[in-house]
Amino acid sequence: MGVRAFWKGVMNKVSSRIFIGVLASFMLYPLIVHGDNPLEDALFHIERNKNANIVQYEARLTTSGLLDRKEPVVAYWIRHAEKGQIKKLSWLQRKFAYGFKVKLDSEQNAATLDMALNLGRTILVRRDGQDYRAIADIDGETSYVDKVFIHARGKGLTTRVNYIEWYGHSVHSGEELYERFSP
Repeated sequence: MGVRAFWKGVMNKVSSRIFIGVLASFMLYPLIVHGDNPLEDALFHIERNKNANIVQYEARLTTSGLLDRKEPVVAYWIRHAEKGQIKKLSWLQRKFAYGFKVKLDSEQNAATLDMALNLGRTILVRRDGQDYRAIADIDGETSYVDKVFIHARGKGLTTRVNYIEWYGHSVHSGEELYERFSP
């Protein structure tokens, strides 16, 4: 066997291993990003005037469809302004802005979110048919929350919120609802 044939054989093995590694990475991506329980329902997201990045909130479920006891709701960045990467919230972001404390009910089918940032109301996460939904009052009506928009000025710990906009749909009529709130 010549040197050229030897290296061609080595490169074929390396290429196939790299291909298998890349393929496995894509298949395991939900497990890497969300831990060992990829069963999640999208709840709502927060947009900001700073850039296109959003904070996504999801209900984390057990295999039996109940809210996960350890971590019933998760939040993470989707970096649309930076090729759509998914990133964890930093400690400061969880503590002072986009994080929350969660109170899970005993049956594991509802939870209340107490947001770190004053959004002007609490958010209830509860089962609605086969899905979990975020519910809050929007314009005086019980609503499914689609998104929250935060308009702010400043940076880091000096950030000041000018106003918050709530977007959703009425639980009862399905009508689109909007409300602007100034903290």
